[in-house]
Amino acid sequence: MASVSIELPVDACSALRLDPEAFVQEMRVAAAVKWYERQQVSQAKAAEIAGLSRAEFLDALGRYGVTPFQYTAAEIVAEAGHG
Repeated sequence: MASVSIELPVDACSALRLDPEAFVQEMRVAAAVKWYERQQVSQAKAAEIAGLSRAEFLDALGRYGVTPFQYTAAEIVAEAGHG
């Protein structure tokens, strides 16, 4: 596994009321959710990036208000044979 070091303001963790370890975990989840939402990574890869199981990642999507489905309405209609 790769290790990345970033510098943050001292009060960054307190902004979310998290200890540094929990803050880093939340950053991983937030990044993975956003990248998944933008269709830059698959659901499986996003879960891996977040350090979560697929089920846990689906729960995280719900907490962030992001749908687990990556289809547009037009794609769904086309796939159903009505487009």
